[in-house]
Amino acid sequence: MSKKYDVCAIGNALVDYEIEVEDQFFSENEVEKGLMTLVDEDRQSDLLAKVEGKVKKKQGGGSAANTIFGLAEFGGKGFYTCKVANDVDGKLYTNDLLKAGIESNLDLENLYEGTTGKCLVMVSPDAERTMNTFLGITTDFSEQELDEDAIKNAEYLFMEGFLVSSATGLEAMKKAKQIALENNVKVSLTFSDPSMVKYFGDQMKEIVGDGVDLLFCNIEEAELFAGVEGLEEAKEAISKVAKEFVITKGKDGAVVFDGTAYHEIQPFPTKAVDATGAGDMFAGAFLYGINHGRTHAEAGKLASAASSAVVSKYGPRLNQNHIKNILTQIDK
Repeated sequence: MSKKYDVCAIGNALVDYEIEVEDQFFSENEVEKGLMTLVDEDRQSDLLAKVEGKVKKKQGGGSAANTIFGLAEFGGKGFYTCKVANDVDGKLYTNDLLKAGIESNLDLENLYEGTTGKCLVMVSPDAERTMNTFLGITTDFSEQELDEDAIKNAEYLFMEGFLVSSATGLEAMKKAKQIALENNVKVSLTFSDPSMVKYFGDQMKEIVGDGVDLLFCNIEEAELFAGVEGLEEAKEAISKVAKEFVITKGKDGAVVFDGTAYHEIQPFPTKAVDATGAGDMFAGAFLYGINHGRTHAEAGKLASAASSAVVSKYGPRLNQNHIKNILTQIDK
């Protein structure tokens, strides 16, 4: 009997503020380009003031949220567990999930007191995204937010690596993983960002533990996690902790390991405008594919096309015209 959900995801709920900046903005404001950096509210407010009027888009985001939105855009059934506050951004976030048909633990009439987390997504002319994140209320994301029934009724638990930066978030990940393992739910994890592996390596290794069923990472994250250099060494190391995995290689596509064989996933050439959410969309489309009758190689092709479509526009979402074009493109 199939489960109610394809995926139950847990992650940091953040409202993304998409901003276009020039490269000198980073040096002038001492921002580390290309990474996600955690900042306090005052620092974020200061940066926001300097880009006043340049916010191109504002919408609900976060690594796992982008993945679950990607899954839903292709027609998959997802549940998202997170924490937002009873403020303008929290209500925007909750309504985004409702409009997308994604079930969650949130209740518009009973949101938490506090400040919803925000992420300044600064997109430079080379389409690279640099994120400065104030976690707000999601700093305290904990076991209390977990919906045990949703995890039990999913084919996959999906956890975002950003949660390891918080002590309560890490405990929530461990508890969710335990629930999944006790109920024959497959465990999937994304490293989310090189900074999480670089600065929270011990915590990441703790959550990987004895291994996961499916791991998503890019080549830099894989190398950092394993302490190796080069794709072949990274593949060898990751195969010891993940039954199946995906290593994305940016414009060079990806490699998928299905537990037995490796599959080279070709890129879909595109003009990159904004890399925000590319890896998240890859994971969402891939999870949709393997839950809906596609082989790992076929799911990888679908995911490659989807992530290519995402980087060709601003923001991490696709509309139904994008989805139709992608499906036509890969099913020729």
